[in-house]
Amino acid sequence: MFLMEQNKRSYLLPVLLAFAMAIGLFLGNWLTPKKEANGYSEESMKYEKLNDVLEVLDRKYVDDVNGNDLFEQTIEDMLHRLDPHSNYISAKDLKRVNEDIQGKFGGVGIRFFIIRDTVCVTNVLPNSPSMRAGIKAGDKILKVDNTPIAGKNITNARVMELLKGQEGKKVDLSLLRAGAINKKTVIRGSIPVESVIASYIIRGSIGYIKIDRFSIETAREFRTVVYELKSKGMKQLILDLRNNGGGVLSCATEIADEFFRADVPLLKTKGENVGERTYSSTAYGNLKDVKLAVLINSNSASASEILAGAIQDNDRGVIIGRRSFGKGLVQEDVRLRDGSNLRLTIARYYTPSGRCIQKPYNGDIEDYYSDQMVRYDNGEMYEVDSSYFVDSLKFTTPQGRTVYGGGGIMPDVFVPADSSGSSWYLSELRMTPAFTTFAFDFVQNKRNKWSSVRQYRSSFFVTDAVLDRFVNFAKSEYGIQVRNDEIQHSKSRIKRILKGEIARQIWVEQGYYQVVNPEDNEVQKAVQLVSKP
Repeated sequence: MFLMEQNKRSYLLPVLLAFAMAIGLFLGNWLTPKKEANGYSEESMKYEKLNDVLEVLDRKYVDDVNGNDLFEQTIEDMLHRLDPHSNYISAKDLKRVNEDIQGKFGGVGIRFFIIRDTVCVTNVLPNSPSMRAGIKAGDKILKVDNTPIAGKNITNARVMELLKGQEGKKVDLSLLRAGAINKKTVIRGSIPVESVIASYIIRGSIGYIKIDRFSIETAREFRTVVYELKSKGMKQLILDLRNNGGGVLSCATEIADEFFRADVPLLKTKGENVGERTYSSTAYGNLKDVKLAVLINSNSASASEILAGAIQDNDRGVIIGRRSFGKGLVQEDVRLRDGSNLRLTIARYYTPSGRCIQKPYNGDIEDYYSDQMVRYDNGEMYEVDSSYFVDSLKFTTPQGRTVYGGGGIMPDVFVPADSSGSSWYLSELRMTPAFTTFAFDFVQNKRNKWSSVRQYRSSFFVTDAVLDRFVNFAKSEYGIQVRNDEIQHSKSRIKRILKGEIARQIWVEQGYYQVVNPEDNEVQKAVQLVSKP
């Protein structure tokens, strides 16, 4: 997903009126109203027909029908007949969706995990309301205000609903710590939803930055960590966009701008009702001379593809990994009168060489997203699919390299998915919270044992004894049967995941990526390539 900036354009009003008049039906027939004998226009008759159908369903259908839910589902289905990324967001869901885009929300500033029907604080954000109130990692939350939240029916969504709220408003928490109940009053504040989740010097002058999504705050976050890394001597950068599904378009172009001198084309958008717009670089980039590698995979989409495409098409860096998702459509949010939101596709985007990377869509939304599984089934995750290279979709970069459109960004350097140590036993572990729960328990008396991630990484190792504890834990807590042959086959990988998850409990994503990246094939390939003179 990505969005244009939130300016509302007056020329979208006729489109919105058309949607209102032809809801759930064909959209192209609203241009020429035709009066009927009863005084209703043809379009009004269609709208009334939909109401008639819903009324009949309400009176006659064999089971209870929720008319509002059915009506909203009809809107969504209609939009998906147009393209896979136009969407309807109900008023009740809009606030949650906008938090990711805005990059902040009103809350208390903790990360939590529900373990054995108990809400456990795994991390407290620095300088957050919770830290000021004295809440600590390892605390268990029993009540929010007067609402008990310990029990089998508690969900992440319900906990978030209780903890979030207006900035400046207080919330009372009852905590269990070391067997005693503590009561804390927290004054909610503005909590950032960080999108740049990890940044550090891998070795020498090679920096690493992981962007999780593109929110309004991402470019600012990116510049902040770039400044820190450059102060530590960064001259090469690995930019990790794997599993980044996109976000705000302008943030992708702002970050791309950092790598170029003035007047380099970064992106073009074109739409029937919005015209054509070209985005070009300015003279203010701080990374013009930094050697660059960008990591992508099949879950890198939208704004991630804009950034990777700008780098690839201008021969600015090397793209490493596997073919990206293939989303080349631009959406804009339009607020409806009841507070709901229409996320409408208004344009296609084109990379600097002129290619559109939107993958084909046949009108079936399930088929569209199951393409990910098709890639696994046809072996594309493990070797380059030559059928992707179609002459009609061939484009050329300024240095004469060939790139292709029609379904994602194909990397310059293909790295197959890492299937080493795979087993059904490992898959079962990953389908449960076993790794996270065990790691939470493991660090309860060790949170201050290591002074830094670096010390932890070099001095702590998951021994066979710790692995045996984990295997027994997974069996007792989650019913995962012990299969010794599969455990031996997956042993190294299980240990690697455990070490990363334990680091995540203490240092969040910063710790996790510093621990797992030395064993990450794509990261190590990038290190190798940016190290070359």
